[in-house]
Amino acid sequence: MNESLLRELVPAVIGVLVRRGADFAAAEDAVQEALVEAVRGWPDDAPRDPKGWLVTVAWRKFLDAVRAETSRRRREELVEAEPTPDPGEALDDTLQLYFLCAHPSLTPASAVALTLRAVGGLTTRQIAQAYLVPEATMAQRISRAKRTVSGVRFDRPGDVATVLRVLYLVFNEGYSGDVDLSAEAIRLTRQLAVRYHHEEVAGLLALMLLHHARRPARTGPDGRLVPLAEQDRGLWDTRLITEGVEVLQAALARDRLGEFQAQAAVAALHADARTAEETDWVQIVEWYDELLRLTDNPVARLNRAVAVGEADGPRAGLAALEGLDPSLPRHAAVAAHLHERDGDAVTAARLYAQAARSAPNLPERDHLTRQAARLNARLRG
Repeated sequence: MNESLLRELVPAVIGVLVRRGADFAAAEDAVQEALVEAVRGWPDDAPRDPKGWLVTVAWRKFLDAVRAETSRRRREELVEAEPTPDPGEALDDTLQLYFLCAHPSLTPASAVALTLRAVGGLTTRQIAQAYLVPEATMAQRISRAKRTVSGVRFDRPGDVATVLRVLYLVFNEGYSGDVDLSAEAIRLTRQLAVRYHHEEVAGLLALMLLHHARRPARTGPDGRLVPLAEQDRGLWDTRLITEGVEVLQAALARDRLGEFQAQAAVAALHADARTAEETDWVQIVEWYDELLRLTDNPVARLNRAVAVGEADGPRAGLAALEGLDPSLPRHAAVAAHLHERDGDAVTAARLYAQAARSAPNLPERDHLTRQAARLNARLRG
């Protein structure tokens, strides 16, 4: 199989799908899935017309995705049109699908990826970014998961922990502003909390509520991203904050700490501060230490470095940053912030520009670009 030929054909095939009516992101995602099939099947049976084969398979993948998205939206519309169910009623179809996709025959990572793609409506690229892996790797993982469950009966639902992980990632993608999925994730997690009196279900619900409460202040009237320290806290939804704190306190009282409860505790400390200056950074560092004892997550370590920089000074934050992979999303942005606070505007400007080039979404890229421009203007002046 000629892999260089495949790479050369990708732009042309995407162009064909776009001309047929697919948006660019959906076309790109469909072509990626077609490439996975090509890599698997062409070594033994290469087609005489590679481009035509890729167009046909990619278009079929695109239509399958459109049908799945249409079905998902139809289910949501039907649920919204129904009266609120009593606690004893069955889970709605969407949440039931989450459990079914989290099938015991799949590894947790594969189950999460498959559910996000098939039910959550996220693209392969968005899922890959959430898992910090290349898009091609995630496409292969999803394809393997599809093959694994293609011949099994969906009569053994998966576990709650896997469903929680899916809901967490769906919420985060919605919260980023790329896809508005946050409210749906909260709705499903509320249902889960009614059915399962589990500390981590409550912890995830609290985390979502506390983050969602800040959403009105995250962007300005012009659409610009507003950092947490600069947000108008009068725009925060105090009703959601109160509910989130109450849910969290009830979960913590059971004395079975999990990662979602620890993250919610950090969010609660931010919500409790009337101003950015009143934030209890020392306690936030302690909660990140608890979180890292539960899960050695590199993103949690990155966030801890920010908290250490606020609690103990920028040089302590930079020391906490040492040893972390510089390719981590937002690593350069965190380093830029700490270097600026330490008085090194030259390094900070360079790192802000570097971070902007790898930003996961347009608002964040624009914000980081403005930060770099602000420091460069100061240096020139």
